[in-house]
Amino acid sequence: MFNKIIAWMIPFMPGKLVWIFSKKYIAGETIDDAIKISRNLNANGIKITIDLLGEFITNLEQAAENKQAYLSIIERVQKENIDGNYSLKPSSFGLLLDPEICYKYIREIVAKAASYGNFVRIDMEDSPCTDREIELFRKLKKDFPGNVGLVLQAYLKRTLQDIKNLKDIHSAGTPLNFRLCKGIYVEPEAIAFKKYQEINRHYLEDLEYMFANGYYPGIATHDRPLVEGAYQIIEKYKVPKGRYEFQMLYGVSPELRSSIVEKGHAMRVYVPFGKEWFGYSTRRLKENPKMASLIIKAIFVRG
Repeated sequence: MFNKIIAWMIPFMPGKLVWIFSKKYIAGETIDDAIKISRNLNANGIKITIDLLGEFITNLEQAAENKQAYLSIIERVQKENIDGNYSLKPSSFGLLLDPEICYKYIREIVAKAASYGNFVRIDMEDSPCTDREIELFRKLKKDFPGNVGLVLQAYLKRTLQDIKNLKDIHSAGTPLNFRLCKGIYVEPEAIAFKKYQEINRHYLEDLEYMFANGYYPGIATHDRPLVEGAYQIIEKYKVPKGRYEFQMLYGVSPELRSSIVEKGHAMRVYVPFGKEWFGYSTRRLKENPKMASLIIKAIFVRG
């Protein structure tokens, strides 16, 4: 309870205090910071996905700025020969303001990545965005079949049906590429599973459907039981190691991450950076209130 209270208070604390927590999970504020972290991860056999922080903009000028920023990021990452791809949030490009402009801007970004033979992941946001983001993915995959993927959230009760509904755009040559995560947004019980075991059960059900139908899943989890469950499904379907990957957030569960890599499985780490780190950090803390005690210790014990 103490940790939850502290986690609730964090958004109201000075940025310098929140940074004590944040720096473990964020590459930094600049692309130089992200490149440095990415190069270190690559040196340890880990691929990356770069994400510029910021979401739910309030005007389309911000959307245009974000588009230009991503085009520059792609140029820089490719120039540096980083082994990685890109993740973005459609709300950063005006999804809830003007869906057509959002599509236009994101299409430019995907086209830029595709020109280098690279890939863009469409992040899934809260439930008001779900249908729009699935439709956005459909449109982009039509023009860039091997260069775009989608995030799906296992805690939503609709997710397995969404996976099945997208089967019409799947092909063996360009399989559907999904990052499957548990889900982080606070959603009503009417549309989202709430209990730990229940969410895990549906996560593995979704993952098994993907493997059974030849999709390419990004198994995004820091939960050891889910990792073990994934191993069992991979063995059950004799899935080649080039047909899936594990994914984790930067700074989270490094020991589990290392054990997965040591077993020879592909690993990709989500590397967020940017000046809009505060909102991302406070959300991470709300997901993991146990971190609050570490922040308090850092402030009062180490000063």
